Amino acid sequence: MIISMGSDHAGFEQKQQLVDYLRGEGYEVADLGPFSADRVDYPDYAAKVAQHVAEGKSRFGVLVCGTGIGMAIAANKIHGIRAANAINVEFAKLARGHNDANMITLSGRYVDLETNEKILDAFLTAEFEGGRHAQRVEKIMLLEECTAE
Repeated sequence: MIISMGSDHAGFEQKQQLVDYLRGEGYEVADLGPFSADRVDYPDYAAKVAQHVAEGKSRFGVLVCGTGIGMAIAANKIHGIRAANAINVEFAKLARGHNDANMITLSGRYVDLETNEKILDAFLTAEFEGGRHAQRVEKIMLLEECTAE
C-alpha cells in the first residue's frame, strides 16, 4: 500500500519522523515534500498530496501542518477527497469507519509524535463500516457536483 505524505514548514519535522515510522511499519511512502523546514504555503502541498490520492497513485494521504485544519480544508477542495483532521485515535477510527476518509491531517504543533503515530495506526487499519454510512458518504460525494449560482 502506498501512502502519500506532505506538510508545511510547521509540520515538516513530524512529517519526516512519520515517513520513517511508516516505512518502518512496512508501508511504501511517497514523500511529496517539502524537503526542508523553509516557509511554504500549506495549500500547495495539500493539493499535491490530494491529487496523488484522487488519481489513485496512493491509497491514502497524510498531511501535517500546525493544526491540520488548513490542510483538511484545502485537500477537501480536490474532487474525490474526504480528508479528516484527527487529533486523537477515536477521531481517526471514525473518519475511516463512518466517513470512508481517504486522507488524514495531523497537527504537528499541538499533538506529540507518539500520539500522531497511534492516530496513523488507527486510521490505516480501520475499515469503512458501510451500511448506513455508505449512503451518507454517497451524499457527501454528490455535493462535489453542486455549483454556486
